[in-house]
Amino acid sequence: DRLAVRYRGWNIAMIVCYDIRFPVWCRNRANEYDVLLAVANWPKVRIDAWNKLLPARAIENLAYLCGVTCKGVDDKGFEYDGSSEVYDFKGKPIGIRTEGSDIIYATLSKEKIDAFRSKFGAWRDADSFSISDDE
Repeated sequence: DRLAVRYRGWNIAMIVCYDIRFPVWCRNRANEYDVLLAVANWPKVRIDAWNKLLPARAIENLAYLCGVTCKGVDDKGFEYDGSSEVYDFKGKPIGIRTEGSDIIYATLSKEKIDAFRSKFGAWRDADSFSISDDE
């Protein structure tokens, strides 16, 4: 099961790294989360995929998405460029970086996401299914 928590009126789901490549796993059934937090060690050589997958998951799930990846070089020589970002529910990047810092600031609005979801209810048209590990 995917981990989700409730914090100050927000429902936050969490995924790890490679999960972002699987839209079914990230799927927001019946708006069960408002924010998807994706924590990853995403190497620079594949950063184009990261930068496309993050806004795609935000758009298809009508949710804010915080994509957090590391920066530096690991002990196997993989380079990470710190391409963390925050996207709104329309896939627009909303993270603000201060000059010379890797810290990102973003303002999320519960009122805006709720209003958008009530006007654009694509989530109501999703097919119902479950993931099973039965062989």
